[in-house]
Amino acid sequence: LTKSKKKFSFITEETGIIKNADTHSFWIIDPIDGTTNFLHGIPHFAISLALKINEEIVSGVVFDPIKNEMFYAEKNNGTYFNNQRVRVSKKNNLDECLFGTNIEGVKFTNLNVRCSGSSALDLAYVGAGRLDGFFHKNLNIWDLAAGILLIEEAGGKFSKFEKNKISNINLKASSSNIYSKMMENLDKF
Repeated sequence: LTKSKKKFSFITEETGIIKNADTHSFWIIDPIDGTTNFLHGIPHFAISLALKINEEIVSGVVFDPIKNEMFYAEKNNGTYFNNQRVRVSKKNNLDECLFGTNIEGVKFTNLNVRCSGSSALDLAYVGAGRLDGFFHKNLNIWDLAAGILLIEEAGGKFSKFEKNKISNINLKASSSNIYSKMMENLDKF
């Protein structure tokens, strides 16, 4: 990326913010989302990459190298999984839904939840309709930048947060069909 877009800036988990000549275009990178899974030999982690231009995420990719699954989206062009267009879940009943979260999230709800250890993959799964929703506290921008575009371009919604915030981001996301019901259920989260 530094060779092809030399002037673009970076926000990464490992290096933080690197400002180059173009401070309006940022690559947001998490080279291993799900590091603990990776370090313990659990085959559930991903590479997450997003491009933010003028305070807006315009492109996002989440790649699972173990399953060879690529989730990607470009602003106003939809969400794709391995070259096939995907959409968020069509479910309407929360009792039939499956949500991704972390262990903290389990304490606040009676929803059917899974703790996978990779926020980027959880968000990609919401965008592809595998999960119906996602909620998590204290995320970093590199955990969610690609994923929120995947969800939005697949017809979903996510809670708003300060555009320039890099850490301590609380996020709730789901299909449009269940978003308000999920938000009501998570009023104490």
